[in-house]
Amino acid sequence: MIRVDGRTLRCADVVTAARTDGPLGIDVSIAALRAAEHAWKLAEELSTRRVVYGRTTGVGANKDDTVESSKEHGLRLLRSHAGGSGDVLPPGQVRAMMLIRLNQLLAGRSGISPELIGALAEAVRTGALPLVHRLGAIGTGDLAPLAETALALTGERPWVRGHVPPVPVHAGDALAFMSSNAATLAEATLAAMRLDTLTRASHAVAALTYVALDGNPEAYATPVHEARPHAGQVACAAEMRRLLGMHQTPKPGRRIQDPFGLRAFPQVQGPALDAIHYLRDVLAVEINASTENPMISTVHGDAYHHAHFHTAYVSTALDQARATVHQVAELSVARLGDLVEPEFTGLRPFLAAGPAGSSGVMILEYVAHDALTELRQAALPATLGTAVVSRGIEDHASFSTQAARAATAACAAYQQVLACELVAAVRALRMREADLVDLPVRDAFEAASSVLDESVDDRPLTEDIAAAGGALDTLARI
Repeated sequence: MIRVDGRTLRCADVVTAARTDGPLGIDVSIAALRAAEHAWKLAEELSTRRVVYGRTTGVGANKDDTVESSKEHGLRLLRSHAGGSGDVLPPGQVRAMMLIRLNQLLAGRSGISPELIGALAEAVRTGALPLVHRLGAIGTGDLAPLAETALALTGERPWVRGHVPPVPVHAGDALAFMSSNAATLAEATLAAMRLDTLTRASHAVAALTYVALDGNPEAYATPVHEARPHAGQVACAAEMRRLLGMHQTPKPGRRIQDPFGLRAFPQVQGPALDAIHYLRDVLAVEINASTENPMISTVHGDAYHHAHFHTAYVSTALDQARATVHQVAELSVARLGDLVEPEFTGLRPFLAAGPAGSSGVMILEYVAHDALTELRQAALPATLGTAVVSRGIEDHASFSTQAARAATAACAAYQQVLACELVAAVRALRMREADLVDLPVRDAFEAASSVLDESVDDRPLTEDIAAAGGALDTLARI
């Protein structure tokens, strides 16, 4: 049961909603509903005695146009902004978007009607999915996706699955519903949680490669990381010591200096861990935030016009996370190169086992570098550009929407990179018959080994890569 009260929604709850294909158990706070109703009544009253953007005026460059606060004005706003285009959003992202938007509305500062909140809650609870398109936002409000959602709730637009009884649009509901980045936050949250899983799994993958290459334990020693105690770096080194059973003075490795893929792993993984932690903190604030412009404050009995729709925190945090993960993926590809090198493994080139000239896992390097190139493109910052729209009145954009899409692409590419390293590491450990009996990382080896083909003949490795990618969730929990 997910608590929805405008204050305590968690990133993990958003993932649960995305993965729940059907009705979702939600506990909607009665107190939050009452507060939202109070704000709605206040907004209605304020509209009779002062200018309230989007209620008594047009929007964007039409902000100075006085309009009648009415149902017709709200419907015109929704219809004109429901111009989404491109692909249809995946069902999981739509479910996550709706949960986030419901939670934000229950923070009680939107001034939206209780009927619309109730209809949205019913759609979330029953698993009804509106038809929502991908394109139509630049990080200053998911106008098109949310307008499409609102019109589905009013009965004017189609549902992909299920439906709820249509509700009327009251004066002021249109902008109050659209004034959010819920669709962007949904994709960003799902990507952030996936990156978190993959980086946790990467400790186990790197530890397996460490054993296969007889790594030097000095690189992970506690005194080393106490000398430069960045939080993520220290955490990574500690996790590697745990997985590799370095509780006492371990035996020396084969080399005085390992390649960077092993030796510099904490220094490169650390920034990624810190960046993803920061990203999750940002998203935890955003999914519980009141972003509606104007904000209706029942405490102060007034409306405040502001710019909470601007999501620079989200876009910059996403850019940082993708950039740091790309560097970690570069080390994974480097370790893969070490695994196919006899000088490091003592095995045949490319971990081959057939007749002379056998290719073994040669193709993994090509697949990994292909995926790494895709990750490199996804890591390019989205925040370097801007946009000037609505006749110049809106003269900056965060592009958090595009940053979130890039994060989704980065997840897929990074998973492929790690899967390639895992396939090679498991094969090397099998061929070397490495002793993993007393090491915690043995659980990771057994989990991966159980889904990977034991044959070392030259053969297509497509299914192996897919199976290794699927095993990463298990490795993240070891």
